[in-house]
Amino acid sequence: MNNNEHIIEVQDLTRTFGAFTAVDHITFHVNKGEIFGFLGANGAGKTTAMKMLSGLLLPTSGKASVAGFDVFTQTEKIKKSIGYMSQKFSLYDDLSVLENIEFFGGIYGLKKQDLHIAKDLLLSKLGMEDQARSLVSSLPLGWKQKLSFSIAMIHKPVLIFLDEPTGGVDPITRRQFWEMIYDAAQEGTTIFVTTHYMDEAEYCDRVSIMVDGKIAALDKPANLKEQFEAESMDEVFYKLARGAKRGDG
Repeated sequence: MNNNEHIIEVQDLTRTFGAFTAVDHITFHVNKGEIFGFLGANGAGKTTAMKMLSGLLLPTSGKASVAGFDVFTQTEKIKKSIGYMSQKFSLYDDLSVLENIEFFGGIYGLKKQDLHIAKDLLLSKLGMEDQARSLVSSLPLGWKQKLSFSIAMIHKPVLIFLDEPTGGVDPITRRQFWEMIYDAAQEGTTIFVTTHYMDEAEYCDRVSIMVDGKIAALDKPANLKEQFEAESMDEVFYKLARGAKRGDG
């Protein structure tokens, strides 16, 4: 990455739930156009952090901006500037492929003419013209995931949050999905991705690893492996996560 423009700026960001501190004074930045991996075991705080950055959850304290907007006071502007694909499949099974595209395109604020153009481009790029009127429930999981990603990108966001987007899909589909991620990054979209697959961490420009609500490590994958004298990111993750006090959750 040669681009020093930061699309995410985070300083001492914290979120508590009663006496429990889910995210504990984290500080980092994400460069524009970067593929940024945000890793951590279940319960480490990464999902809570992502919800704060995507405007879905207000922080308790600290500072953060996303796409130039403040996470405390400009959450609606953040939501309009980003795409979001959750771990749980987010499209509507009882609507057709076309109806899902039209519905979410409307939510993202696309005008009728722009949506018509974007709809045709999306179906053509995925090779799904013949499935346009099929119910989403009838599609294989891999196709659902690729469709969900494409719809989350339909309004050309500057940044997309992907929460474990390849969970449960086969290795070939995972590789195809990452090709879509690379294509989006090449076109200038910043990718903020969480994953449980440590081999996918190798595909990121930089990786952050959270342990017990704090960022325990952050660097390029190659640098992290050198720092922790590890052969793989899986080994790096194990060395950090084995000291975690929190259980799954």
